[in-house]
Amino acid sequence: MALVLNEEQRFLRDAAREFLNANAPVEALRKLRDDKDPTGYSSELWHQMAELGWASIILPEEYGGLDFGFTGLGVVMEETGRTLTASPLLASAVVGASALLLAGSEKQKSSLLPKVAAGELTLALALEESHHHRPTHINTTATTEGANIVLNGRKTFVVDGHSADQLLVVARSSGEAESERGLSLLLVPRDAPGVSVQRTIMADSRNAANIVFEQVSVSSDALVGPAGEAWAVLEQVLDRGRVALAAEMLGLALEAFERTVAYLKEREQFGTLIGSFQGLQHRAAQMQAELELCRSVVLQALSTVDDAPEQLPLLASLAKAKLNELVKLVTNEAVQMHGGIGVTDELEIGFFLKRARVAMQIFGDTGFHKDRYATLCGY
Repeated sequence: MALVLNEEQRFLRDAAREFLNANAPVEALRKLRDDKDPTGYSSELWHQMAELGWASIILPEEYGGLDFGFTGLGVVMEETGRTLTASPLLASAVVGASALLLAGSEKQKSSLLPKVAAGELTLALALEESHHHRPTHINTTATTEGANIVLNGRKTFVVDGHSADQLLVVARSSGEAESERGLSLLLVPRDAPGVSVQRTIMADSRNAANIVFEQVSVSSDALVGPAGEAWAVLEQVLDRGRVALAAEMLGLALEAFERTVAYLKEREQFGTLIGSFQGLQHRAAQMQAELELCRSVVLQALSTVDDAPEQLPLLASLAKAKLNELVKLVTNEAVQMHGGIGVTDELEIGFFLKRARVAMQIFGDTGFHKDRYATLCGY
């Protein structure tokens, strides 16, 4: 597979960059934070993004999508990483839409996916139940009572969970707490009786929520896929989310690196531009090499989603592990090379470090994915 963008993908990247620079610079995230915006993102901006087709890039045309593929999505995610754009793009248009697309009934897909594509419906995956990413560690129960299913349990770190219209809840219908068997996926309205949502403000000023389900009753039609058989689909959904997030992290790292290099070229110390110091040049060169390596990893992972899905688990863990390491390296170096001002709120470089730290934990940290990669390779 060619690790380069085609003409249409390059055009989409350039258009996305122009739009986000004009409508969603880092300053917009600062304003959302300072205003304590109750939604956590601009609804107007999200509708504009949907009108541009970004919410429907990976969806088939029959559901109102562009069917442009995951590489097209990746170039948009990369540009959102450059400006730290707050939006439901990852939670709703990637993770939520993928869950419905891969496991939903025809009725669910035809009624919900066009609304997702139009930006009229937002989704959030309610998965985590601990401080670490353990996707099979599910204690939330789904018990059949007559024609309904009753949910009880707690979820944490639900990305965009406080603002989503519908929650995709991973619950256990049977089996032990760590088992892949017995997991079910259910659609639950966020405002359903018995659902308690507590918004959490993350270090990166983005949205997450802790959610409690107490005797939440939904009809059997809320099941997404067969009861007790959600793991096979959930793993694919998570891998799609990991690859998309890796693309965003690549954009974050590129922007932080470019801002740092620009600063090295203008900051003087002892009457000399600090960019002339050999020690800093070596550190910048190391970052440049890692960026180019990770660019190839992300492009391959994105193309794998559409062209070789059987290789996706391996490539998704490789991409997430490498990009976790990359954003940690680049943002650490960016703050250090800026000196004391790098840790002040006045300078935007600190926003990149904070977003990096949160993104590193979403859908698995470096240790999780190195272990998964080794296991998939037979070690």
